[in-house]
Amino acid sequence: MASQTQPARAGDGGFKRQASIFRDWVTADGSSGFEPDAGRYHLYVARACPWAHRTLIGLRLMGLEDVIGVSYVDPIRDERGWTFSGGQYQDEINGFEYLSEAYHAMDPDYSARVSVPVMWDKRHGVIVNNESADILRMLSTVFAPLAEHPVELYPEDGRAEIDKLNDQIFEHVNDGVYKTGFATSQQAYDECVMALFQLLDQLDLRLGERRFLFGSTPLEADWRLFPTLVRFDAVYQIHFKCSVRKLTEYENLWPYARDLYQWPGIAHTVSFDEIRNHYYRTHPSINPSRIVAALPAESFYVPHERDRLG
Repeated sequence: MASQTQPARAGDGGFKRQASIFRDWVTADGSSGFEPDAGRYHLYVARACPWAHRTLIGLRLMGLEDVIGVSYVDPIRDERGWTFSGGQYQDEINGFEYLSEAYHAMDPDYSARVSVPVMWDKRHGVIVNNESADILRMLSTVFAPLAEHPVELYPEDGRAEIDKLNDQIFEHVNDGVYKTGFATSQQAYDECVMALFQLLDQLDLRLGERRFLFGSTPLEADWRLFPTLVRFDAVYQIHFKCSVRKLTEYENLWPYARDLYQWPGIAHTVSFDEIRNHYYRTHPSINPSRIVAALPAESFYVPHERDRLG
């Protein structure tokens, strides 16, 4: 099996993210073979992982906790991959000890990287999807009729602009921090860190005129950006050498991140202990001592005063 603690690298010293391979969709009419039934699906996630974090946010925003179950893996990942180590980290659906067992249920010869999140179909015992962007989109669209308090994250009249900004945020921020942190050549690092902060600077300017990325209500793009921002100073600025500026130094991005953190139910989805333990203790190529950096003193509970903006 491929290493679960070492990232894939391109020949130029850059980081190359593995593509998600399970991309089936739950559809409203069930034509895909997967219809949005309550109790049928289960999520395997890590609180530490920003990609899995998106799906937890989607569940919380929509009020789908009683519709789709969740199992958490241990934030400390080693060469064996994500584990259900016991206690709060248990798989009560299949009794898996390692998340890799779900992947091997799909393909006994699977040898690539095992990632979270995973949407599991309990009825047929298969992985539906392991792409976080797809899962978040499904939660906010096809599962909306089952939601306790559905919210519109992907309004039809703004989809082209949301998709465009999503792509930029993924390339240069969500994945950009990884490309910066895992670069093994100076050129690759310089290019990635410059692109990261150029986009952060642009987003900071954009947020000077509006409360959220598209106006007065947080949409899908905001919730795809937030998991990176909430980890930025605690992990990426230190561990991944994203050192040009701290999030707290941004005039608009910092209160914007606090605004999202203080949104009803969202703080519950964040575990700084698991985030810090995961990053500092599972990347030996970056932090061989596995010493966990102290949590920055700035608080996400400081009033944001963003509600004055439209």
